[in-house]
Amino acid sequence: MSKLAEYRQLERHLAEQLAALEAMKGDKGLEQEIEFETKLRALLGEYNKSLKDIVSILDPQSGGKTVKAPAAPEKATRKPRSLKTYKNPHSGEVVETKGGNHKTLKEWKAEYGSDTVESWLS
Repeated sequence: MSKLAEYRQLERHLAEQLAALEAMKGDKGLEQEIEFETKLRALLGEYNKSLKDIVSILDPQSGGKTVKAPAAPEKATRKPRSLKTYKNPHSGEVVETKGGNHKTLKEWKAEYGSDTVESWLS
């Protein structure tokens, strides 16, 4: 983008933001909030109190502590895998494994097929 195009885009963006600001200035809700904040800060200054003091008065349970975001839940531990025993009826060989990444088991599945080998589970 050229400098001139970027300048014009920023100028348009600024004009939109100024229009939005002007629209907000006439909002009754905003005027009430500004008035409330001004009076509240004056009252706090008059009694030499801070916002923490007010929170502790209104909510004694908080104990003046700031609200923290909830801690991330601990990582759940997985249930240990159960031991599976496969017995090859052709050779009588037995394989015990907790997972499917066993060398002999993979060879059997390649030779006899996965469904057949799973039927050897005892």
